[in-house]
Amino acid sequence: MSSKLIPAILAFRDDGTPFSPPYDDIYHSAAGAFAQAEHVFLSGNGLPRRWRGRRLFTIVETGFGIGGNFLATWKAWRDDPMRCDRLAFVSVEKHPFSAADLETLHARIVADATLAPLAAQLTRAWPILTPGLHRLEFENARVTLTIAFGDALDLLPKLSLRADAFYLDGFSPAKNPDLWSPPIFKALARIAGEGATLATYTCAGHVRRALTDAGFECEKADGFAGKRTMLVGRFTPRWRVRRHEPPAPFAASERHAIVVGAGLAGCALAERLAARGWRVTIVDRRARPGAEASGNPAGVFHPLLSRDDSVASKITRAGFLYAMQRWSALEQAGHRFARTREGLLEIAEDDNEARALTESIDTLGHPRALVQPVSASEAQAIAGIGVAGAGWFYPQGGALDPAALCAALGAQAGEAITWRTGIEAARIAGGGDAWTILDAHDRAIATAPVVIFANANDAARAAGLRHGQTRIVRGQLTRLPPSATPSLRVPLIGDGYAIPLADGLLTGASYDLDDTGGDLRTESHTENLARLARLLPGFAQARAIDPRALTGRVAFRCVTSDRLPMIGPLADEAASEARAASLRGAWPLDLPRASGLYGSFAFGSRGLVWASLGAELVASQLEGEPWPLERDLAEALDPARQLQRALRQGTLDRS
Repeated sequence: MSSKLIPAILAFRDDGTPFSPPYDDIYHSAAGAFAQAEHVFLSGNGLPRRWRGRRLFTIVETGFGIGGNFLATWKAWRDDPMRCDRLAFVSVEKHPFSAADLETLHARIVADATLAPLAAQLTRAWPILTPGLHRLEFENARVTLTIAFGDALDLLPKLSLRADAFYLDGFSPAKNPDLWSPPIFKALARIAGEGATLATYTCAGHVRRALTDAGFECEKADGFAGKRTMLVGRFTPRWRVRRHEPPAPFAASERHAIVVGAGLAGCALAERLAARGWRVTIVDRRARPGAEASGNPAGVFHPLLSRDDSVASKITRAGFLYAMQRWSALEQAGHRFARTREGLLEIAEDDNEARALTESIDTLGHPRALVQPVSASEAQAIAGIGVAGAGWFYPQGGALDPAALCAALGAQAGEAITWRTGIEAARIAGGGDAWTILDAHDRAIATAPVVIFANANDAARAAGLRHGQTRIVRGQLTRLPPSATPSLRVPLIGDGYAIPLADGLLTGASYDLDDTGGDLRTESHTENLARLARLLPGFAQARAIDPRALTGRVAFRCVTSDRLPMIGPLADEAASEARAASLRGAWPLDLPRASGLYGSFAFGSRGLVWASLGAELVASQLEGEPWPLERDLAEALDPARQLQRALRQGTLDRS
């Protein structure tokens, strides 16, 4: 399908312009939306009774619309003193409303005094209309809405979760037949938990037959508002309908995890786990968090553009948008980390690149809230100084202090964290219910059922991985003093980057592959100044600055051969090696995993936009929650992908 999203329209705005041709289905009547949600979808699925006493309850909906079912379910959860600890609501919507239109419609139909504040929260959190999954959080993250923008035929098979209940909604079968077809019901069967229920207002015979074929036992029930019957069902397959069971929570003896590494990746993991009630022990060789690459004075954050909207672009966009959500939540909690608010400017390498990517932005339908093509003159007006040419402006992009963000994440996690700093993790021992991190003298640092490696280039070594290899990249930054700083208004990227600071300007960085030298080098300053001069030809002083008089900082990035991070459960390499022949054609779900071992590392230069999403993905995998990313994108990040490649190529090293 095209990734361009077309807003759905159900009524008319106040100025008389249509949202869309009106539908006559009862779901879309203002009077019936919430009453139907309660009668058909909640009562039809035995809610709230079925979620009581549960740690997690997951609901999947096939058509979000204006969010009436979600709001009614959220209200029921709030009103129930015996509610589940966490409610996960997942919905797919092919034609999402804009936040403004959603607010207009809610203002017309949400009369309930307890529903109106929830509708307002939903509108405030509503994401930019870009394809794929968006994770929204409410009630201190105890209620999550994972909204998937796109075609259900495409997205439902890509969801990774274990559903407890299904709301089959999204217009009548006659008006939207694709949403009521066997492929949809097979996709639901793939993610249905044991005894999962379903409810829908339609009793169409072909719908009931297709559900039965997919493994659901259905029956008619009393209908709603003039519709004599509705359909309810339960997942009770009489034969095997899927190859793999849907994800389940990790069976830990205690909710305690060791995170190795106190940079952006490690601190984000600690915060996400602490939000779910885990205790976290952070082990780091430095005396304070954010002292390695996360200790740079500033870093940039922005989406990644590509002509074909590549896997890397999709993952980076998802990470960027989720990071915006998390950072806003941290700021609302009172934490500060010097985030800029004026946007970020990217300069194209040449006119051909500017033209090609600008055409791609239009073809892919990227909203202006995400990215705006700008001419050379427009770019200069934004930058406040002459720039090298045309490019793109990211209104929500910018720069921040990574170490301050690490501190904010740690402060948010609070007493859930035990800090073991100034100690280097040398290796891991144990297995099963208990893993122990040892130092260089084989002394135990900490023991827990779960260990997550977030220590960049040292992760594969500490975890004992042979097929999770990374490379180190030396990056030297250059600081210009205020007396030699251009009047740049916003962070600028292109061939290198330039970030205005309160006490000068930060520019760079060098890219020295496999270079472990931590010394400041005059030649690296010279290269950084040359890049700055190419970005800002209006800053003639760049070429006249003596590089020998400049200061800076050296930090090391960690990259994989495909330049994507390693996020998720680690493979059991010994078990895979023993079964190499049978695993020759294995998919990620087929690979044996090292129970309790996870990774979140190799972020390269994109730690700011990948760390939060990586932490949420790992936490969701541990908890058995819906993943915040499509399964195919998560598999592109799988730490076992190098092992899988070796198995498929028959090159598994047995030495």
